[in-house]
Amino acid sequence: MSVVGPYRGLFSTPGVKGFVIAGFFGRMPMSMLGIGIVLLIEALTDSYATAGAVAATVSVSYAIAAPLSGRLVDRFGQARIVIPLTLAHGATLTGMMLCAEFGAPRWTLFATGVAVGATALSLGSLVRARWSHLLGGTARLHTAFSFESVADEVIFVAGPALVTALATMINPYTGLIVALVCTTVGTIAFGLQRGTEPPVRPREERSGTPITIPGVALMSCAFLAMGAVFGSVDLVTVAFAEEEGVKAAAGLLLASFAGGSLVSGLWYGARQWTVSLRGRFIGSLAVFAVGLTPIMLIDDVRVMAGALFLAGLAISPTVITGYSLTERLVPAHLLTEGMAWISTSVGFGVAIGAWAGGRLTDAFGASNAYGFSFVCALLAVAIGVGGSAWLRTPVARQQS
Repeated sequence: MSVVGPYRGLFSTPGVKGFVIAGFFGRMPMSMLGIGIVLLIEALTDSYATAGAVAATVSVSYAIAAPLSGRLVDRFGQARIVIPLTLAHGATLTGMMLCAEFGAPRWTLFATGVAVGATALSLGSLVRARWSHLLGGTARLHTAFSFESVADEVIFVAGPALVTALATMINPYTGLIVALVCTTVGTIAFGLQRGTEPPVRPREERSGTPITIPGVALMSCAFLAMGAVFGSVDLVTVAFAEEEGVKAAAGLLLASFAGGSLVSGLWYGARQWTVSLRGRFIGSLAVFAVGLTPIMLIDDVRVMAGALFLAGLAISPTVITGYSLTERLVPAHLLTEGMAWISTSVGFGVAIGAWAGGRLTDAFGASNAYGFSFVCALLAVAIGVGGSAWLRTPVARQQS
């Protein structure tokens, strides 16, 4: 079976190309914002501590607010929430840059950071909600979610390199300005496309929250552990490259990690699976843990690039299956909020992983600090296996 073939049919539905392109550009900043803030504030304040703390504030604020904005979208519709929230996000990010430029008190950087994170949208959840509205109950939804996972990995490969190049080669503001333009233009264009927007449910149907669904709560815990892997691997890998005397290779190493996920996402989405979603989710978590084992034993950058590529192969299948399970477990009127809980869980995990990875690297060295990443992956497996009964979906729909 051709890897590309199954994806061609996705774009025959009217309106799909428009929201996919807009959604791609609108969420480019998800891999640019954090590093862009660090590069700008460090350049202006000469303090990595301040820059890192402000970036962490943005991440935590986003993680808290994402389910809330998802809930608003489910209640009032995408366009009514997306456009004003995007404009507010642009205004607050502009305010942060102005505070940094004019030397405002440092507390203003944290205050605007909270606002920047709170107004950032989980646009990937909105895009997947549209796919679910259009293709729900069909085998093509699996392919659509796979395509979106691949798009995410392209963003995570290209975004950090782009914002770093712009900030270092032109000026510290340029990376954030490009991120701001992408998110504003892309997200507003996405919101204006009403033809593919999921309908708002009647008021009497809009009750409850998806985090109270046992399967969603379980996956949120698993993705929290996975996020800790991502956050720790990102930080520890930079330290590993520096210890090996080739700090510039850190970007290549992290691109290898994301590249493995990109390749597996294309392959995974092109296949028709007979294994249940529950089995695939637990299996992907297990493969992820196994794939991380060698990185604790490697002291050569070239070998590490290959090892991280192999470790990354399990990421997309896990994320794709997680979103597919959410689509099956969550009522349609709560779907955007349900998917946003995945983003929130990963976001909190990344913050925890970066903090723990930094402390462990300082104390024990980069290679030993990778042990934290491995333990978090094992924890994700344990959570998935221990609560697997909560991941059962209706028999008639579980294979789609």
